[in-house]
Amino acid sequence: MDIIEMTRELGRALQNDERYIAMVTARQASDEDQALQEAIGEFNLKRMAISNEAQKDDRNEETLQRLNAEFRAVYQKIMENEHMLRYNDAKNEFDALLQRMTGILSLCADGEDPETCDYDAASCGGNCSSCAGCH
Repeated sequence: MDIIEMTRELGRALQNDERYIAMVTARQASDEDQALQEAIGEFNLKRMAISNEAQKDDRNEETLQRLNAEFRAVYQKIMENEHMLRYNDAKNEFDALLQRMTGILSLCADGEDPETCDYDAASCGGNCSSCAGCH
């Protein structure tokens, strides 16, 4: 088996992982939540309205403040939705898994022992110039 086929096999295993399944299930529940989808639509409309008002030569600061308040209220409504909360939690869990996998592969590409190397996101200092393990 060549390295590409092994990668595809890893991809299949990834899609069978409980964290991936939880994320997909939570995304589907979010997609099917009509109130959440309406709030997301409203959020996008508010964002466009803010952008349009801000670009005007004769923009009205009161209108911008009102739109910003409405925008924040809709955002809060979205982020308090139970399906969005579940999706965010599941997505964070999956992203951590993917980050760890990518980190291990990067360490192996740098010559580390595949049997013992591991990636710890907590040890990331944020300066990617010497790393490439988390993105």
